[in-house]
Amino acid sequence: MTVSRGLVEAQSARFAGIDRLLPAVGPPPEGDVITAALPDGTRVAGVVQRKLHERTSPARLWSATEVWELTPLLGGTGAVGMDALLRAWRHRLDRVGPAERDSACVLTWPSRDAEAARALLDHGLVPLTVIAVRLAAPPPPVAGPLVIRRAGLADLEAVLHLALTELRYSALVGSTVDRPEAAALKRRSLAERLAAGGPAWLAERDGIAVGLAECAVVTAEPGGWAATKLPQGRWAYVNCVSVLPGARGIGVGRQLMAHVHRELHRMGTVGSYLYYNPPNPLSSVFWPRQGYRPLWTVWEVRPAGALR
Repeated sequence: MTVSRGLVEAQSARFAGIDRLLPAVGPPPEGDVITAALPDGTRVAGVVQRKLHERTSPARLWSATEVWELTPLLGGTGAVGMDALLRAWRHRLDRVGPAERDSACVLTWPSRDAEAARALLDHGLVPLTVIAVRLAAPPPPVAGPLVIRRAGLADLEAVLHLALTELRYSALVGSTVDRPEAAALKRRSLAERLAAGGPAWLAERDGIAVGLAECAVVTAEPGGWAATKLPQGRWAYVNCVSVLPGARGIGVGRQLMAHVHRELHRMGTVGSYLYYNPPNPLSSVFWPRQGYRPLWTVWEVRPAGALR
C-alpha cells in the first residue's frame, strides 16, 4: 500500500500532542485499503485486515472468531476524519456481505483522543479494552499475611484454577469469551510458560493459593509489535492477575502486585503494561490505584454487522 508520507507524519504529530508516551506512527500493515474524502478535499485512509481464528487458537479466548480490524490514517483531521473513515468502513462491510454472529469490528486508538472518541461512539463502537501503562518506581513492600513466591510447573493446577477464575469473570464484563476449549487452551499455554521459567507468582494464605500474577518481559524495538504501542525499551507485561472470590477485598491483589512490581523492576524493565476492561468493576478501580493509566483504547463492536 502506498500512503502519503505527509498523512503518517501529520498523525504522528497529532499523537505527540495528545500523549507524550505514544510512539511515532509507523508504516501501515498490509490489507485492504479504504479511503474517504472530507468536505475540504482532504483525504483520509485506513487498512482493513480480516482475521479468522482457528477453533484451537488461544486468541479466541479474548476475541471473536472473525475479526475485521481497521488501522486508521487520519493525519491531523481528528473527529471529522474518523467519522468519514468509519462511514467508508461501514460501506465496505455492506459490499462484502453479512458477517458471522461470532464476529467483531475492532480498532485501537489513543485513549486521550476525546475528539475521535465521540465519532467512535456515534458509530456503535464500545471502549471495551484499554492498554494501560505504569512507569512509577516500584512501591515499598506491603505488609500482610500472604506468602508470595514464584510459581513453577509443579503449581500448574493452582495456576490454571486461578487463571480460569479470572477468565470466567472477565467474560461477564469485557472482550473475553469463555469457550468450551478454554480449560484445555489455558492448560497448554500455562504449562509452556511455566516450564520455560516465565515470571509468575502465587500468593498463598495458610498454604492455599488465593492469588496469581502471570507476567512476561517484552522488548519494544523497531520492527516489532510492541514498538507500535509502547516507547522503546524492555517492558514487563502483566498478562493475568487473579484473586479467588472469597479472598477479594482484603488486600491480596495490592500485596501481590507490590511484590511483583519490585521483582519486574529488578529484571531491568522500564515500566509495565497490561490490558483491562473499563466495564470491569474490579479492574477499572484496582489498576489505576496501582499506578496504571490508559495509553490506548481498543474499540469494538460485536457482531461486525452492528457497526453503524
